[in-house]
Amino acid sequence: MVRARKRFGQNFLVDESVAYGIGEVLAIQPSDLLLEVGPGRGALTKVLYPYGARRYVGVEIDRDLIAGLERDFPSLELINQDVLRVRLGELLADGPWRVVGNLPYNISTPLLVRLLGHSEQIGDMHFMLQREVGARLAGVPGTKQWGRLGVLAQYHCEIERLFDVSPESFSPVPKVHSVVVRLVPRSEKLPLIDAARLDLVLRHAFSGRRKRLVNALKSLPVRWEELALPEQARPDELSVSDYVALANACDAQQS
Repeated sequence: MVRARKRFGQNFLVDESVAYGIGEVLAIQPSDLLLEVGPGRGALTKVLYPYGARRYVGVEIDRDLIAGLERDFPSLELINQDVLRVRLGELLADGPWRVVGNLPYNISTPLLVRLLGHSEQIGDMHFMLQREVGARLAGVPGTKQWGRLGVLAQYHCEIERLFDVSPESFSPVPKVHSVVVRLVPRSEKLPLIDAARLDLVLRHAFSGRRKRLVNALKSLPVRWEELALPEQARPDELSVSDYVALANACDAQQS
């Protein structure tokens, strides 16, 4: 059996009841296009594969796991690559795709941000991830969980926390608890001129979350006169709609 590699952030799912729980909430249909991030030893794949999705693609970084996956799941289309380097626009073409995975803790945030940028090609996403990340996805203004990830996620998607997963469900046993979440891209979003500009505003704002907003964004050309925001507002007090308005009132994509 292939051992977990620390450099890949691997914690393999070993609790079959969790895998079957995820399979139940997904309810894969024969017409579905399914992408699994990090199939690993195949604990979740074993549950989802028999549903017979029209296409089932797995992205796995660990080449030592590929042979076992190819043997056990002959029609699984495997990509032996770091998912953060995969060209998602090409991979998710002809969507909508359903995306699922037990996300390594060390890549969950950057991967989620990348996937949110392709939400038009995605039907839904179901992820098992660190409970802290789940709390940030579902955060609300005025709390310490509220930040860039929550604003981006809630702009693009409806978010639902499904169930908790104990550390003992994994090998090796992590020091943190996990949660399974569902993200469903919104059919209608707030009007946004430029998604990259929204992310730029968020990166600047939450790099100094306890600063006044005008100070945190002082290097950006924001047309403040168009905004109805309190002068003393701080970044963690603004809503998703506030940040969309800010991005729309920002003239250029500066870094």
